[in-house]
Amino acid sequence: MKELIDKLYRNNNLSKEELIYIIENIDEESKEYLIEKANETRHKYYSNKVFLRGLIEFTNYCKNDCYYCGIRKSNSNIERYRLSLQEIMDCCELGYNLGYRTYVLQGGEDGYFTDDRIVQMIKAIKNKYTDCAITLSVGEKSYESYKKYYEAGADRYLLRHETADEEHYSKLHPKELSFSNRKKCLYDLKEIGFQIGAGFMVGSPYQTSENLANDLLFLKELNPHMVGNGPFIPQKDTQFNKKKQGTLESSIIMTALTRLLLPKALIPVTTALGTIHPLGREMGLKAGANVVMPNLSPRDVREKYLLYDNKICTGDEAAECRFCIQNRIENAGFKIDLSRGDNIEWRRL
Repeated sequence: MKELIDKLYRNNNLSKEELIYIIENIDEESKEYLIEKANETRHKYYSNKVFLRGLIEFTNYCKNDCYYCGIRKSNSNIERYRLSLQEIMDCCELGYNLGYRTYVLQGGEDGYFTDDRIVQMIKAIKNKYTDCAITLSVGEKSYESYKKYYEAGADRYLLRHETADEEHYSKLHPKELSFSNRKKCLYDLKEIGFQIGAGFMVGSPYQTSENLANDLLFLKELNPHMVGNGPFIPQKDTQFNKKKQGTLESSIIMTALTRLLLPKALIPVTTALGTIHPLGREMGLKAGANVVMPNLSPRDVREKYLLYDNKICTGDEAAECRFCIQNRIENAGFKIDLSRGDNIEWRRL
């Protein structure tokens, strides 16, 4: 096992069979060695820096019905909301005063937010905060829509692929959604010039070791600038409400393997990781992650954006989130970086 981990550390690549072998056979000693090598790799390119992004969840309306998601369109048990442009700008002002220089604008696939409205939002933020980066996470769009967002000033786009196996994808999503289209969107975004982010759920229903290996190999092929992996957590209003939760151990192993496969990637520790274990985010950082995204959304809407159950920090004020996470990161031996925090290989076209 150690020889395989050393091979991955040296070459930043392994075969599917080798990845499956690690996933299925790793023991505690080997896991610690894997984490050590992932940490060394992160330090080589990013030192001990952890980049902060301010997250703004601006709509929980969604046209899709993904089987695992709490804001799926058929969930009638949640209160829907949309933030106005002024409310979004207020979040940005608060974030700017707290030191954030990246805003992550996330929402469901909400038809109210047309291309024109999204472009207006991007331009308003960019005109006022010229030194800030904008990350969008609003789902599958056309090439033309993505190009409008980029030309308006958006810098990054997060679109988790969730699973790189078409059959597994079909077990998690309704028939009108496909991995092939999700993949096309990611390559469109990359061609246009965005810093792109992909990623997958760990421990999702029906997932196999081969699925996980395929996810890692797809990321290696895509070579995104950012990768967000997090544990599957069931949500009470979905058909997966009684499915088993993804484990901390598997999530940490996937983070470490991702860091070794993609040594220069920006890798967030997800809120989901902090939800399943009190020290989940710190453990993720020590396994190679280097981004944290505290919430800037107004406190009264946070409990309405529940993709999964028991999400942490829904009751905190933005300033509480900001300084709490800074203390935790520094106590874990890392240093907060409040710059834009671009991927070291990206340059705007």
